[in-house]
Amino acid sequence: MLQEMASLGFEYVELSHGIRITLVPGILRAVQAGVVKISSTHNFCPLPTGAMRAAPNLYEPSAPDPQEREQWLRHTLRSLDFAAEVKAGVLVCHLGRVRFFWFDPARRLARYCQAHPAAGRAPADAAYGAVLRGARARLERKLPPYWAHAKASVRAVLDHANRRGVKLGFENRDGFDELPRDADFGAFLAEFAPDAPVGYWHDTGHAELKARMGLLDPRAHLAALAARTLGFHLHDVGPDDRDHQPLGSGGIDFALLREFWRPEHVLTLELGPRASAADVQASRARVEGLFE
Repeated sequence: MLQEMASLGFEYVELSHGIRITLVPGILRAVQAGVVKISSTHNFCPLPTGAMRAAPNLYEPSAPDPQEREQWLRHTLRSLDFAAEVKAGVLVCHLGRVRFFWFDPARRLARYCQAHPAAGRAPADAAYGAVLRGARARLERKLPPYWAHAKASVRAVLDHANRRGVKLGFENRDGFDELPRDADFGAFLAEFAPDAPVGYWHDTGHAELKARMGLLDPRAHLAALAARTLGFHLHDVGPDDRDHQPLGSGGIDFALLREFWRPEHVLTLELGPRASAADVQASRARVEGLFE
């Protein structure tokens, strides 16, 4: 796997939340042999025993069940150890979601947008505005305990992250009910000292999907979090809202994103499994062209 990435011209790779425990010995041999270097990993990495496919939300730090939060803590600590072993600088993390049994506002919002594809792009759509206000109000009412659990879970792993020399990169999410809410990132990160092992991780596809729903202004969001940004997942979003597409095949303005890239940031191409080797190389060339 890593030899294939190296053959495409990559010196650094990110290890995803789909790495099974059986792949670890080969990865360690490849890293020790200098086949590639590891820039970042994605929680949980490696996967918990028994998980056979990508499962970044198998356990959530925001969960009401203390046993689930304990499992999140256990496997995040383990992921930090592995990240340190492969000399990765960042562990990308999801921070859970607000759960609804009845009248899920995220589903209602998704159904409306599916039935009215231009809803988020039409500010004058009064019906969509009403649906959105109702969804936000319902989320706001149920949010506090979930957000409190998520923040407490993060604080429980900070000392270990510091000892291991790995930063936690909190990723913006594509789901309406996922945490942190985009508007909460700034205040959340401000709770930590500037030298704390935490920061913001920007996923271009997730931000684009939120923008299409009228939930986010990517430029303003990036500007507000620039000082705490650690890295980027780079992928495009097609007109059908499919993300993880090759760069340039969708509607994302990567020239705008380039304004926020800094030498210390990690830039990861996060393309879907259907992307060809040519797609990967073309996407890499597009990124490199933005630096010229």
